[in-house]
Amino acid sequence: MTSADIALLQRMYVEFNARNIDAVLGTMHTDVNWPNGWEGGYVVGHAAVRDYWTRQWSEIDPTVTPEGFDTLSDGRIRVRVHQIVKDRAGKELSDKIVNHTYTFDGGKIRSMTIDVSA
Repeated sequence: MTSADIALLQRMYVEFNARNIDAVLGTMHTDVNWPNGWEGGYVVGHAAVRDYWTRQWSEIDPTVTPEGFDTLSDGRIRVRVHQIVKDRAGKELSDKIVNHTYTFDGGKIRSMTIDVSA
């Protein structure tokens, strides 16, 4: 794990929570493999991620706050995050700790997986 990787992830979470799609996409490889944690499956590429988040944010209001970073034996970085999801009226739908695990390519996020058994 490098300080540059951690800084990139920290910036990505700040921008995600601010709903700044362009800034978040700027942290990702153009062919990023991103989990669709809301509907299931994965989306690939900036356009698909943008479409997914646009649809998601019109229905729910997720906030993810990193609480810790670990490097796994294969070089991936696991981030322990506090995830709170509210409906558009502000009613809390879930409040839990999950793990996001990242791979990188050329200084950009290449993929992420979600593990809700954190």
